[in-house]
Amino acid sequence: MVSYIWFINCKMNKVIYAGVIIFISILNGCTKSGTTNSPSPNLVFVFTFDSTQTRLDSKGQPSSVPVGNAAQCPLFNTISSHYIELAPNAYTALGKGTILYRAAETTAGGDTAIDFAKCTLSGNNQEFFSIPISQVAAGQYQYLRVSLAYQNYNVIFHYDTTIAGTTISQDDTGTVASFVGFNTYLSSYLIKTQTVTVNSSEKQGYWGFESSVNILGNHYLTTKTGQSAAGATTVVNPIFATSPIPAGSCVVTSSFNGNNLVITGKETKDIVIKVSLSTNKSFEWKDLNNDGKWEPSKGEPVVDMGIRGMNATIQ
Repeated sequence: MVSYIWFINCKMNKVIYAGVIIFISILNGCTKSGTTNSPSPNLVFVFTFDSTQTRLDSKGQPSSVPVGNAAQCPLFNTISSHYIELAPNAYTALGKGTILYRAAETTAGGDTAIDFAKCTLSGNNQEFFSIPISQVAAGQYQYLRVSLAYQNYNVIFHYDTTIAGTTISQDDTGTVASFVGFNTYLSSYLIKTQTVTVNSSEKQGYWGFESSVNILGNHYLTTKTGQSAAGATTVVNPIFATSPIPAGSCVVTSSFNGNNLVITGKETKDIVIKVSLSTNKSFEWKDLNNDGKWEPSKGEPVVDMGIRGMNATIQ
């Protein structure tokens, strides 16, 4: 239309010309004021891992490592969540708040389980979920609940061995793939470089470990799987007295650092929630020889892989 106007004879009736200009102006005005091209603001959740954050027990109280056990702060690579819920207050029962997300589940292994093949992984300071604020029920929310499903991290381990008459005693770094959801169906999973085939469901506390070490010029690549003590995975819930979490779940609870998350439905920009997870001595084992080192080759069992607290901050 514009190119046509440029070629209109200069003797065109002024009334018609003015009408065309007005029509074009109206069209331009509609385009600028329309909302179809305006992005909807989102509620965004970002994971961070903090080894200095307070180590808590299942009731949200500061916790030390029990006598006879040892623990370390693992270096996290990725994590995955299964469920996200906003709770208005401390009396809101699990599932009665505003549920924002629930990961895919399957019965391929028998009982209902998280479908790990469809889980989304995220790393430190990475977004793990977002939803248009227009899809979140308006209201005030005091607590955030996040059910964790999977963690992948590096740990330090110790081993002793004798090769060709030479005794080796050294520390090295390995990778743990831990499954902390209530039940997880695994066809297979990658630890670091090695794939473990399972084709079954595994209860909370199942883990795989991969180590790659060089000893006297020889390379040794090994994998090991195991199960932490039943019911031992710590799940922090500071409102356990008024809103308990079922045993075997991994629904971690946190307030919004003393503030309420307010959703009005009239937001014009994103709301970002920083979800800081405490990894303070979160990898715990039975220290059979009391040396403070994890020695899987000597049968030291893993007893806890739970996140040791969660802080939710509105950015």
